[in-house]
Amino acid sequence: MERLFNLDAQLLFDTVVMACSMLVLFTAMSYLFFNPVRDMLENRKKRVADEQEAAKAEHKEAVAYKEEYELKLKEADKEVQEILSEARKKAMKQEAKIVAEAKEEAAKIIERANNEIELEKKRALDDMKQEMITIASMMAGKVVAASIDTNIQDSLIDETLKEMGEQTWLS
Repeated sequence: MERLFNLDAQLLFDTVVMACSMLVLFTAMSYLFFNPVRDMLENRKKRVADEQEAAKAEHKEAVAYKEEYELKLKEADKEVQEILSEARKKAMKQEAKIVAEAKEEAAKIIERANNEIELEKKRALDDMKQEMITIASMMAGKVVAASIDTNIQDSLIDETLKEMGEQTWLS
């Protein structure tokens, strides 16, 4: 009868030898090839972990730089506001100074104009007095020429005073 599997001693011996040689070969290959591959994978795993740690540290550093930048930006905004505020104050002071100087100049101009008006009044009064003196001399000449009496002379003086106005003689 024929067997499905010929399990004779030779086949079993070959199978055991082959299994032992596979075990020896696998062990030798493990030392020669698998250990270096495992070491390489372990090194790669460590390198990836180190890179992840470095990336986390760089991220933290970037966040810190960002916060520092934002803080400096806020400080710069505050400085800008302070500078603008100071410039506004200076402008307001300058405006007040210019207005005060303009008012002072206007007051001086008004004072000069008033002084000139007073001088013109005095000149006009002096001119009027000169006219009165001229009229009085002419009148005196007429009085002497006509040799009139005192009553006529008094009436001429009163008449002249009325013509000139009493204000002229009082000033």
